[in-house]
Parts: sequence; C-alpha cells; structure tokens
Amino acid sequence: MPTSTEELIRGLYEAHPDGFVAGRAAAIADAKQAGDKETAQRLAALRKPTVAAWLVNLLALRRPELIDELVALSTSLRQAQRGLHGEQLRELSTQRRQVVSALVNAAQRLAIEEDPALRAAKLPMAEVEATLTAALSEPEIAEQVRTGRLVRAATYAGFGEVPRPRLRLVTAEDEPSSEDSLPSSEDSLSTDEPAGLATEMRRRKAAEKERAERAERRRELSRELTIARSAEKKARSTLERAEAAERDAGHAVDEIEEHLAELERQRIVAQAEVSRRKLARRSAERDASVARRRVGDVEAAIEDLDADEPSH
Repeated sequence: MPTSTEELIRGLYEAHPDGFVAGRAAAIADAKQAGDKETAQRLAALRKPTVAAWLVNLLALRRPELIDELVALSTSLRQAQRGLHGEQLRELSTQRRQVVSALVNAAQRLAIEEDPALRAAKLPMAEVEATLTAALSEPEIAEQVRTGRLVRAATYAGFGEVPRPRLRLVTAEDEPSSEDSLPSSEDSLSTDEPAGLATEMRRRKAAEKERAERAERRRELSRELTIARSAEKKARSTLERAEAAERDAGHAVDEIEEHLAELERQRIVAQAEVSRRKLARRSAERDASVARRRVGDVEAAIEDLDADEPSH
C-alpha cells in the first residue's frame, strides 16, 4: 500500500492508463473518507495519460538514469550548436539517434514486463520517439519527462536551437569611406594615359555600386526579419491556442470517463438493491402463502366445530 500521496500518484502514472480513472476515483474516495480534502483535490486534478505518455512515464519512473543521460546529451548538443562545432555536432547527432533508439526499446520492454499481453499489441512507439526527441531539444519538455507524469506525447518541429548565421549589419562606420577605399587623386591620376583614367573611373563606379547593393540587401534582410518574426509570433499564438484546446478536450474526456465510472458504480449498487428486494419479495410471498393456509385451516376447524355442536 502506498505510504504517501506522492507514492500514490506515482502508482497511478506507472500503471496502465486503462485503470487510471478507476484508481483515481478510489484514491479520492479514500482521501475523502479520511477527511483529507487537500489530497482529494490534488488527486482530482490529475489527468489520465495517453498510452504513449504512459510509456515515457514508465521509462522516467523505472529507469531515471537513462533520462538523466538524455538530458546531459541535450545540453552538449545545445552547446555544440551555439558554437557551430561541425564535427562535434555530427558526433553528438549520431549519439542522439542511438540514445533515443535505446530509450524507445527500453520503454517497450518495460511495458511488456508490466503487462505481457502488450507483446502482441501495437504500441505507439513513434510517439514515444517524438517525445524523447522533443526532450532533447526543449529543456522544459525534458523536465516534464523527468517528472514521470506526462499526460500527452510531445512533438518538436526541428532539433535543438536554430543556429543563427554569424552575420552583422554593416553600419556607416563600418563602410569604408571614399578616402579609405579609393586611391587618392594623386595616386590614380598620376599617369596621363587615357586607359589608366578610364580604369580608375570604372573602379570607383564598381565600388559605389557594391555599396548600394549591400545597403539594399541589408534593407531586404531587415524586411524579411520583420516578416519572419511576425510569422513566428503568429505561429506560437496558434500553437498555444491549439495546446489549450487539446488540454480542454482531454479534460472533457477525463470528466466523461469519470462520470461513466460513477454511473457504472451506481448501476452495480442498484442491481444489488434489486436483487435484495427480489429476495425480500419472495420471502414475503412465502410468508403470505403460509398465512393464507393457516387462515384456511382455522376457518375449516371452526366450521367443523360448529357442525358437531348439538342442536337444542
């Protein structure tokens, strides 16, 4: 028997999701009976995990050292990406695939150990892999995985932090001045040959054109950056609304399941009451039959007595 609320909650998330609602209802009933309203409220707030989330929870609860290895690897990957260390990043990416694959296999083995019947079942291992990959990319997801209380699988569109190109905007101070970039008139016009003068003019025009093109490219990039940031903000907002809607839908399903479980309990109680009353009715019928026979016997005895009485 669990000795604390934490152990009780762990047991709920460690067991197969099929028994979650009934187990939670029983735990809430026990807490209420013990007068522990705080624990009852805490248990009522728990949400049923999907099968994929349960598989990840099993891994986190029974093999926490493997999750620690995953988190350590994610830190190394982020550091390598920030530094754009190509060779190190390739090695870590290979290690990432190996670690995720090993964790997926470990989760599957734990599930089969928990319930051998699952050996023939089609488990959502792709969702487990997606969740573990997301944990490698997002520290917040990794922390959620470590708790062993996931209720939904997680996904991530990319891997790790998006490496930003090492570019800097060129300002007026950075641009070479005409004095710095072009030869002085004394240097450029030191010859009287027409060919030398024409060459110098072409160089100046080319330099001016290059500066203009760089300035225009910088303006284009600034516009693209503004558009990209706006799109990112909109996408994040859409994602947040979608996640909120998913949570609400999950809560609704949990509430319906709880209601169905309560109705099933009431049906069982009602059936037991019907059986009890049926037995009581049959007993009453037997008593009534015995009473009727007794009445008949007494009436017959009275009639016989009256018939034997001598007339005067």
